[in-house]
Amino acid sequence: MSVDRNSRPFDIVVFGATSFVGEILTRYLVERHGSSGEGDDIKWAIAGRSADKLANVIESSGADGSTLTQIVADARSVDDMVDLVQRTRVVVSTVGPYALYGNELVAAAVAAGTDYCDLTGETQWMRRMIDLHQAEAEQTGARIVHTCGFDSIPSDLGVWFTQQQAIEEFGEPCTSIDMRVKDMNGGASGGTLASMMNVMEEVAADKSLRKVLANPYALAPEGMRDGVKQSEVLVPQNDDVSGSWIAPFVMAAVNTRVVQRSHALLGRPWGDDFTYGEAMMTGAGPIGMAKAAAVTAGMAGFMGVASIGPVRSLLSTKVLPQPGEGPSPKQQEAGFYDLRFFGKTANGKTITTKVTGDSDPGYGSTAKMLGEAALVLLRSEAIGGGFWTPSTALGDELLAALEAHAGLTFDVL
Repeated sequence: MSVDRNSRPFDIVVFGATSFVGEILTRYLVERHGSSGEGDDIKWAIAGRSADKLANVIESSGADGSTLTQIVADARSVDDMVDLVQRTRVVVSTVGPYALYGNELVAAAVAAGTDYCDLTGETQWMRRMIDLHQAEAEQTGARIVHTCGFDSIPSDLGVWFTQQQAIEEFGEPCTSIDMRVKDMNGGASGGTLASMMNVMEEVAADKSLRKVLANPYALAPEGMRDGVKQSEVLVPQNDDVSGSWIAPFVMAAVNTRVVQRSHALLGRPWGDDFTYGEAMMTGAGPIGMAKAAAVTAGMAGFMGVASIGPVRSLLSTKVLPQPGEGPSPKQQEAGFYDLRFFGKTANGKTITTKVTGDSDPGYGSTAKMLGEAALVLLRSEAIGGGFWTPSTALGDELLAALEAHAGLTFDVL
């Protein structure tokens, strides 16, 4: 039975406001909706485990600490999470790794009929949450939207946009789309790297997860978790699609599964043989080939050493950026990304589209995407309860909001 949430004191609560991305998100909401948390259109609050750190966020973000409510809550406390979600219509979480710190919040949000969005790229955890809570979310009306950052909004909405344009121009969808990272400046966040390390820990403890993670349809609804072989780039290749040498893209393992979930949730309108893949462009000729080989070797080397337990522990604690760490505002502003989508229809018609972002993908752009996703989710009534993807939950409304406010562009080339 759907839950009435209109009497709740807050429209949006940012949980994990003291994280690196959470602080950027708080600053973004201050810029978009005022420092008081009580703008004309939304009432919002911030939440985190430490009162002192929340006070620091208030100061650094320019928020008004006398009016913007600060909620102290621990992700591991069932009571705290239940109390949190019952006070808001939408909860936004930046607290990862989600497999360690997200279970109680998602369960509470589903039970309370509270809408939820996050930044996770943890396939195994999303699959777990879907299987555990999908039926109840449908009953309570809770709309759960994972992957609302660089994982995986540019990929998911990029495919959505490309398909809409192909249907409008050709009268038919693309049966294959290949995304290529043409250019990008920005590093992986400490939180993202911590999530990757935790996935490896889970796989080491449970070998059966290898099969789940290897399945491109792993996030599709039950009964739709198989299909045609997908495009997967694991070695350097001279790519006919882009005219460039290409190398594996580290986020492909997440983004491709999200895109295939979107396709399944839509009823597979692009055909049962629809394929999607991602890779990094490294340029043409011998230099492009050398770069592709170097990127591939670097990724393989990192994954190889990280698969060794003691080395993984050393990397997690001493070498890699930690959750909460990240670049300066100036470095974030210098970041960008340029993604190209090459689509082909069953009748051989081709289309190329471009998605760009104007700041560091893992920090500044991610925070803006998450903020806009939460705002669109708050206002949208297009879908009912359940686990959705950015494109299936928010679609054109989110695309328009990202172009208007978050520095993204979607273009046909």
